[in-house]
Amino acid sequence: MAAVSSRLPVFPWDKLEPYKATAAAHPDGLVDLSVGTPVDPVPGLVQEALTGAADSPGYPTVWGTPVLRDAIAGWAARRLGAVSVRHENVLPVVGSKELVAWLPTQLGLGPGDKVAYPRLAYPTYEVGARLCGAEPVVYDDPTELDPAGIRLLWLNSPSNPTGRVLPKEDLVRIVAWAREHGILVFSDECYLELGWEADPVSVLHPDVCGGSYEGLVAVYSLSKRSNLAGYRAAFVLGDSDVLGELLRIRKHGGMMTPAPVQAATAVALGDDAHVDEQRARYAARRTALRTALEAHGFRIEHSEASLYLWATRDEPCWDTVAYLAGLGILVAPGDFYGEAGARFVRVAFTATDERIEAAVKRLG
Repeated sequence: MAAVSSRLPVFPWDKLEPYKATAAAHPDGLVDLSVGTPVDPVPGLVQEALTGAADSPGYPTVWGTPVLRDAIAGWAARRLGAVSVRHENVLPVVGSKELVAWLPTQLGLGPGDKVAYPRLAYPTYEVGARLCGAEPVVYDDPTELDPAGIRLLWLNSPSNPTGRVLPKEDLVRIVAWAREHGILVFSDECYLELGWEADPVSVLHPDVCGGSYEGLVAVYSLSKRSNLAGYRAAFVLGDSDVLGELLRIRKHGGMMTPAPVQAATAVALGDDAHVDEQRARYAARRTALRTALEAHGFRIEHSEASLYLWATRDEPCWDTVAYLAGLGILVAPGDFYGEAGARFVRVAFTATDERIEAAVKRLG
């Protein structure tokens, strides 16, 4: 068996540690805009739901409680326009990263199979392919790929890292192409509720899928929209045959979302007010950072959604990382997300208002 180190790329964040040390030496301290981790409080009603379900001595179910499945279906109808979601179209997962990393393995993929994902992408798509021995394939437009051997196609809209949103007409075209060639589509839509200059559309919207979820699954997380990264609260929606098989596999693997987290997730999905409040916080931080970066000579591309600004000074990304570290600001180099990002950095606006204000002051 091949060693893990030979199967997987180097964990990228380790390379950022020297720059983090430089930034942390700033007299006013570190402004960490490198990782999109929430910093704002978990909504009170969600905390209450979690503690209210704390007395949960029995094992939870992999499929989740009926209350949770109802909440997911209701949210899908309200937020995605996916009005025909039934319980068999729903599956909770233990955080979306776990699902992304282990999905190809759970689907039974291996040597000779291909997993396709965007040229600029979240690194875990590649990791998932390599863990099962499949071949990772990158694309600019998936419909231009040779479909032979492609078993799994990842979409990511809004994109991490670029914030790009795929227009509805592109989604329609891609879904039709994938169905024509019998390719399973998983659409990572974890930032769908965080559109700024575009209105992201799900592959499960009837205008895209034609009212059928055949060959389509969408991935969602509560980490960003509800500040629940620490809860590992996520779920998938779509093709009942695919999710039924995943459910059977995950039962054998004991991949259960803890019962208190299931209760908290159901409450979070039923409340839009806290999402609107968090969006307002992020919108203000985004505007402040974007204005400061552009005034400082940066160019922002895409970034019409998600929690990131895709920024460049038209120089190698590590030069930009070093420059900003000298100002006490830590950002993520674009090549973490593929060679196509080699002249960009990803700037997260998930820091506190105070730290965003400090970054703006230093850029000014």
